[in-house]
Amino acid sequence: MASATTAQRTEGRVTSGRRPSLKDVAREAGVSYQTVSRVINNGPRVSVATRDRVLAVIAELGYRRNDAARALVTSRSHAIGVIADASPRYGPVSTLAAVESAARDAGYTALVATMSNPDLPTVVGTLRSFMERGVEGIVVIAPRVPMAHVAQAVSATIPIVMLAPGEVSQRGITVFAEDQELGARLATRHLVHLGHREIAHLAGSQEWLDGQVRLRGWQAELAAHKIPAVAVQYGDWSGDSAYRIGQKMVADGLPSSIFVASDLMALGFMRALYENGVSVPRDISIVGFDDNEFAPQVHPPLTTVRQSFATVGARCMEILLGLIAGDEVDTTPAMPELVVRKSASSPRPHA
Repeated sequence: MASATTAQRTEGRVTSGRRPSLKDVAREAGVSYQTVSRVINNGPRVSVATRDRVLAVIAELGYRRNDAARALVTSRSHAIGVIADASPRYGPVSTLAAVESAARDAGYTALVATMSNPDLPTVVGTLRSFMERGVEGIVVIAPRVPMAHVAQAVSATIPIVMLAPGEVSQRGITVFAEDQELGARLATRHLVHLGHREIAHLAGSQEWLDGQVRLRGWQAELAAHKIPAVAVQYGDWSGDSAYRIGQKMVADGLPSSIFVASDLMALGFMRALYENGVSVPRDISIVGFDDNEFAPQVHPPLTTVRQSFATVGARCMEILLGLIAGDEVDTTPAMPELVVRKSASSPRPHA
């Protein structure tokens, strides 16, 4: 008899196409709606026998709690949505990890969607999906120009914080980032203070906001010291691209110093120098950007600009929670830090 009843219930679920509700569980278990709610939320005042019966019916009916509906009742889902670039590069991956960790520390669950090609329909569909699931706010990690521009073209009824260096806030989108332009200026300024007047730049991809603002910072600092900017070399953030550029620069003639837009590219560039007998920093000084974990391990240890992803993640959540609460928020950019090691020194006197 029990198996026949189960079959009838299963058949009814399939043919109706309706998702089992809390009231369905209560009716089948022969208990009140409130009792089922207490079981689901591990509440008190439920006997072991009743709890077991309710859990058995939940399993039998295939009931799943509708967090979006719950959020409508409580106005609090303690969940945020995160839209992130699908790039495996150090910056986007580290930023995503930092935001997710900060959300968890704040008692929130992060629902993550990564995108390789963020066109408008995809981003809009993802935002709609997040809102249907009752998220209280959304973070958009937008290191590349297309993601930032698409995100700025959408609208939502909940707060959105976009991590996008060099961009500005607008209606419905609050922008926050680390001041990477300042970081590039710190790197360039360090070389200036060491006495260099030939300061090249190996830039990252200009499809990336990071690449654009770091290039801008290098240009601004040189202009501030009335030092002419030499031709820029453009990599694609990979060590291989920087290695090829390094080989060409060795053949064409090296400047006395160079600011490289990422530590990974600095590593590829240094490999090309090593293979050609060029000594760092005796023959050329190098400053990187990121303070990747291998930066202090290379020879010589790399002077670089440190990004605090943990700080960015924590500030991002602080801003988002402030917007959710309707408070005034502080979007002052996070400050980078120059970490001085051994890859840059004063220029070698000309013979």
